[in-house]
Amino acid sequence: MALEWVVLGYAAGAEAIMLLLLTVPGLGKLRTGLVSVTRNALKPMLSVVPFCLFLLMDIYWKYETRPTCDEEHACTPSEHLRHQKSIMKSQRNALLIAAALILYWLLFSVTNLLVRIEQLSQRVEKLKRQD
Repeated sequence: MALEWVVLGYAAGAEAIMLLLLTVPGLGKLRTGLVSVTRNALKPMLSVVPFCLFLLMDIYWKYETRPTCDEEHACTPSEHLRHQKSIMKSQRNALLIAAALILYWLLFSVTNLLVRIEQLSQRVEKLKRQD
């Protein structure tokens, strides 16, 4: 199960790096190449969304089937510690899921904005040449 979280972490890291490279000022001509690479990578990276939903359902299932230590003497100290670690891991994994989804959405939005800006600048240049 840990491999799934590693894959999601790498995907979120790749999204963050692409987003950072797209938003760094002063890249000029390099930005057009980055935009085309990112646009081509967005479609395969869309698989992050159902993958995150699957992992979110996994967290929910673990939450529903976890042993409870509600009463004071219901669990041994080791069981109580394992229960607390499980809760911490679930919270960390939920944050990773949220980060991956938000980064994908931001990457998609920024890429579309950059494409739109490029199209508008080409139209402005075309109109300047006509005048």
